[in-house]
Amino acid sequence: MNNKLFKKIAAHFYFLFFAVCLVSQTSVQAQEIDMLIKGGHVIDPKNKIDGIMDVAVKDGKIFRVASNIPANTSKKTVDATGLYVSPGFIDMHVHVFAGAEDPGYAGFGISNGFGSVAPDDFTFRSGVTTVVDAGSSGWRNFPAFKKQTIDNSQTRVLAFISITGHGMLGTVHAQDTTDMNPVTTAFIMKEYPDIIVGIKAHHYQGHDFTPVDRAIAAGRITKKPIIVDFGSSTPKLSIEELFMKHFRPGDIFTHTFSGSATSELAPGGRQSVVDANNKVKPFIFEAQKQGRIFDVGHGGGAFVWSTAINSIKQGFLPNTISTDLYRNSRNAGMKDMANVMSKFLNMGMSIQDVVLRSTWNPANVIQHTDLGHLSVGAEADVAVFNVREGKFGFMDARGSVLNGTKKLEAELTLRAGKVAWDLNGISGPQWDAVSK
Repeated sequence: MNNKLFKKIAAHFYFLFFAVCLVSQTSVQAQEIDMLIKGGHVIDPKNKIDGIMDVAVKDGKIFRVASNIPANTSKKTVDATGLYVSPGFIDMHVHVFAGAEDPGYAGFGISNGFGSVAPDDFTFRSGVTTVVDAGSSGWRNFPAFKKQTIDNSQTRVLAFISITGHGMLGTVHAQDTTDMNPVTTAFIMKEYPDIIVGIKAHHYQGHDFTPVDRAIAAGRITKKPIIVDFGSSTPKLSIEELFMKHFRPGDIFTHTFSGSATSELAPGGRQSVVDANNKVKPFIFEAQKQGRIFDVGHGGGAFVWSTAINSIKQGFLPNTISTDLYRNSRNAGMKDMANVMSKFLNMGMSIQDVVLRSTWNPANVIQHTDLGHLSVGAEADVAVFNVREGKFGFMDARGSVLNGTKKLEAELTLRAGKVAWDLNGISGPQWDAVSK
């Protein structure tokens, strides 16, 4: 064999060896993705994604979002054809300080009582991966809430803390201004800065703004927003004064669609965002423009069709969609986050607008911009859902019904990359493929 032929054969062998090594390395990397959600319509408002894409998950994080990611690069592939894929929903008004204590006051017993619910029982089945408890606990019992609920939930549980030290024991306790201490509230907030996202003022019936101003004082110390469930008084307190003279940009008005044109004529209670002719009051638009946040907070008694429908027709849309989940709302007109989102679809909002107000908007409002998106490296909280077409009925808090044709239904929910809900088994293998 001459030297030239030897060199040629050696070169061929070297090329073959390199190719074998490359194939071997590729096969090792072939399943570097833990789960691939393939062919769904991805809606990720932060990253301006709205179209057919694949979402790859690895080690509990978003690994890649792109078109046509090869299925052979993933250990598990979920066919999301015909479904929507979005960040996991953020429900920023719930009550999940469930316990067995008798509060001893008139009210719902939301603070460590039967009025609250266990989060994992209601979140994942509606595409929710993060909830924010809206003031069930105060500075006196927040550590118990953390130990009892937050630390024992698969759902990510954040919290607004009540300006009243005992939290939401009931309507009677909500009148005790001596238990509203901004400095002590701010102190406990600074102990848990990643969990406590703001301060709640609620159910006050006095004709003054004391709870609101005390909450804002704590908010100024901690640089956190407040969320207000405006109480009722006779005569009514002015929501225009609330928004324009007390609220700061970023402060939140919840139960936005609770009042109505009819209730505007009553001497007491809560003012509505619409007047007696169902016209949105002009200062509402100005307040929203100036950065005041309007949250749905549906609940068991805080959502009226006439107010919501007329508001949306006139161009006043909520900044955030939330449920006000608690015992008395879960089996009433509210039901769950998917049902509340469906209501806004049937009032004419696009699926993109509804997802925005259930993901990236609330993430910004609660100052957790690590949530509510599918950016590479973000924790893989993902909602895969269907928008069913048919004939459906949706109830408001008064039992009135809006007939609709669209209903959002959660198919698959991932929390930190793990399957937390799978309605139709789209993430699992067929039984005969694993049966022996």
